[in-house]
Amino acid sequence: MTTTLFDPIKLGDYHLNNRVFMAPMTRARSGPTGVPTDTVATYYAQRASAGLIITEATAVDPRGDGWPGAPGIYTDAQQSGWKLVADAVHAKGGHIFMQLWHMGRAVLTESIGGQRALAPSPIAAEGALPNSQGVPTAFETPEEMSVAQIKDAVRAFATAARRAVDAGLDGIELHAANNFLIDAFLRDGTNQRRDEYGGSIENRSRFLLEVVDAVVAEIGAGKVGVRFSPTNAVFGISDTNPEATFTYAARQLSKRKLAYLHVLEPALDSGSSMSVGLPQVAPALRAAYDGLLILNGSLNKSDGQDAISNGRAEAVAYGIPFIANPDLVERYQSDLALSEPNPDTFYSGGSKGYVDYPNAVLEPAWDKITV
Repeated sequence: MTTTLFDPIKLGDYHLNNRVFMAPMTRARSGPTGVPTDTVATYYAQRASAGLIITEATAVDPRGDGWPGAPGIYTDAQQSGWKLVADAVHAKGGHIFMQLWHMGRAVLTESIGGQRALAPSPIAAEGALPNSQGVPTAFETPEEMSVAQIKDAVRAFATAARRAVDAGLDGIELHAANNFLIDAFLRDGTNQRRDEYGGSIENRSRFLLEVVDAVVAEIGAGKVGVRFSPTNAVFGISDTNPEATFTYAARQLSKRKLAYLHVLEPALDSGSSMSVGLPQVAPALRAAYDGLLILNGSLNKSDGQDAISNGRAEAVAYGIPFIANPDLVERYQSDLALSEPNPDTFYSGGSKGYVDYPNAVLEPAWDKITV
């Protein structure tokens, strides 16, 4: 019998109801202190029918925290806010992992009290982020991290993972994608170090694996996932041989028996801005990684089912469809039309375009039933 999107699955320490997962998406609703609110808890609880919710990227350390309105998990207040979220999702029968990030070179100096952003090498990211006044501001050249700073970052991830689990979340996903700190260590376009953290693929993977090992030691392998985006060129990040880099890393992760590997890689013809014309690495990662693989990237229901049917993944993560369709699982299962999201409210703050998308009507109204 063919496995479907709606079949249950064992992921790490958990048995999940289906394979339609909610991808991590920054929504900028946690205010200047990065503390999730009741409204954030409502947002995630509305989507608790997902087999697994993976939260928006959550900062592990003040120096790696620079996205306006994004949450953190390095203070007691932030941890208490996340407890609201975890309790709300669990009350609806859902499971939720927290995505952990350190933004690395993609932090504006203004956001970290005038300090320079941290990175494996002093190479500025391309593009800009809005400053506190909403003005797009170019990235500055980051500070090359010392070995002591690298060790501090490893500890920050482990401490954040402990805080997340103590707050009631089911586990964590390490954000090793999209140009942020772990990804920047992996790729040779951003890592030009000449010490034990740079040069060879083995050395460039060292930071990732040290973080993984520290987090696993803190909360257990069955509560840990990792996300890669091997061909994503966001903020100008690149690698001369992404297949070699990421398959090596995937093989090392296989040895650690994690909950999953999550691969963000849109199809070449998807029209996504993340699709840069490079050959896809996901098929090679499928072969290299002996464990549960999640695919994400401009997939619809049919694409997701095809990926599972053909063994390219065990689960599929959907992003934007979950924004406008809190009941996405039920809509897919019943072949109902999807609501369209409003991109103007993706990062706008407030409830509009966040918790006001309605569920589909799954049952006929009583006045339409003939007895």
